[in-house]
Amino acid sequence: MNPGILYAFCAYVIWGMFPIYFKSLQEIPPLEVLMYRMVWALVFLAIVLSVRRQWSWLKPVLRQPRVLAGFTASALLLSSNWYLYIWSVNNDRVIDASLGYFMTPLVNVLLGSMILGERLRRLQWMAVGMAAIGVLWLTWQNGQPPWVSLLLGITFGLYGLLRKTASLGTLEGLSLETMLLLPLAVVSLLLMTAQGAHGFSDASTSTKWLMLASGPITAIPLLLFGAAARLVPLSTMGLMQYITPSLQLMIGIWLYHEPFGEARLIGFAAIWIALGLYSLDGIWQSWRRQRAA
Repeated sequence: MNPGILYAFCAYVIWGMFPIYFKSLQEIPPLEVLMYRMVWALVFLAIVLSVRRQWSWLKPVLRQPRVLAGFTASALLLSSNWYLYIWSVNNDRVIDASLGYFMTPLVNVLLGSMILGERLRRLQWMAVGMAAIGVLWLTWQNGQPPWVSLLLGITFGLYGLLRKTASLGTLEGLSLETMLLLPLAVVSLLLMTAQGAHGFSDASTSTKWLMLASGPITAIPLLLFGAAARLVPLSTMGLMQYITPSLQLMIGIWLYHEPFGEARLIGFAAIWIALGLYSLDGIWQSWRRQRAA
């Protein structure tokens, strides 16, 4: 078996189990969790880079303002996505979060058309249209758009767009992003402490250990994903990515008993049909390329 399949499966399953992890950190406010996550992720990544003796890329990058500006933008998008996800899990919105990640591939297609000028094929247009129907249905049923889902999908889609054109690999890129976020994290934690916020220091011992583990928990699936992307065809990765939101949806329904009535099911079904059309288009295009080769 292609080892990349195993790497991708492990990465998507770890991401799919994130609601359980972040629910266990409810003693600490979401913003504080985010800041500590930035710090410990950088500590873990620095250890990995040191073990692999992989620091040579940093000095040239620091001399390239355009690259630093691009990674600053991607770092801010990533931190926004992280915060919104942590907030949604701790406010019993796991199902909404899963919908956001179901929508991400379709957001990517739309962003590619709007920003990169990519022409959408017929099935892609149908997929985007069906997703829009699902969003409009949920808006009508709830009296407002599914903001949490939309913002998660948009921020992660924009982050992916920036990383698609970035010059650094997964490990180096994430390391640079966390380096750029470190001053923000340190200043925020100092201000929180000065204002009497002691979520981490007042938390139980088990919660503190779980918070310290946020470094490897953040970095390991990204490293697995990066390794898989080099070994597995893009069409296969595209199909496997639905493991993550599917697990999150099941956790939201069966473990945390979040409401998932008929009206909500119809909205999700429209998104799933859209993803089916999107996946069918990807498989068809992959088959055509193989046949041409």
